[in-house]
Amino acid sequence: MSIEATDVAHWREWIGKTESCTELLDRTALTRFAAAIGEPLDVDHVQPSLAHWAFFLPVAAADQIDLDGHPKRGGFLPPIHLPRRMFAASDMTFGAPLLLDWEATRESTVLDVVHKSGRSGDLILVTVEHRIMQANAEHVREKQTIVYRDGGSATAAILPTAVDTQPDDIVWHPCPVDLFRFSAVTFNSHRIHYDLPYAMVEEGYPGLVIHGPFTATRLFAHARRGGRSPRAFAFRAVAPVFCGQDVVVREDTTGRCRAVRCDGADAMVADVSY
Repeated sequence: MSIEATDVAHWREWIGKTESCTELLDRTALTRFAAAIGEPLDVDHVQPSLAHWAFFLPVAAADQIDLDGHPKRGGFLPPIHLPRRMFAASDMTFGAPLLLDWEATRESTVLDVVHKSGRSGDLILVTVEHRIMQANAEHVREKQTIVYRDGGSATAAILPTAVDTQPDDIVWHPCPVDLFRFSAVTFNSHRIHYDLPYAMVEEGYPGLVIHGPFTATRLFAHARRGGRSPRAFAFRAVAPVFCGQDVVVREDTTGRCRAVRCDGADAMVADVSY
């Protein structure tokens, strides 16, 4: 699917577009999020990893859902017509923990729309900044990168190899129920995470795809083990990970965590500041 200069110019008209929404940060919703990512349910004592993702969930009417399960194009984000879209990277900074059962406001701004060429063809990168404000203070600032791309060729099956583990590594083996629960708690209806025939036939994957944000929560949890409190966390998705295969979560050095696939390839890399 070709990209014309006029297309990019049109999509760049969305730069500077803003939206704001206010909601009550419900304790029960956060407890469900903690359960879905496998963390303790006592959210009053310790909030789960990347707790802000439990809130401000996108809600589209039934007739506004596209064939892939995502909301139809347009609105706050530009109507980019490339068929595949993914949450590819994020850079976050944290203030005080969120105040539960209090209102908070998320202010969002489209910062940039960039056209690049990759191995799979044309890429459009959209950068969006979110600021979560509560009690007249900024609690979370997050800059997300959303990538739109051509369909490309089918993804080859991942063949497991022997991956050496280290003493502090965690081996994560997500199953279909884990993916379903994470999709439900984040109100993410993208079909690659729960509809196996669609994922394989329509999008060319060898299995159900683990959500990038789900993997990010595991890296964040690893980064804060032992009571550490990250003040900044930035991750970048490198390669897809598939349901039913082991993922090794490890910290290489202080401030650098990786999710390693069962074939030894990096799936996600995260940098952490304390």
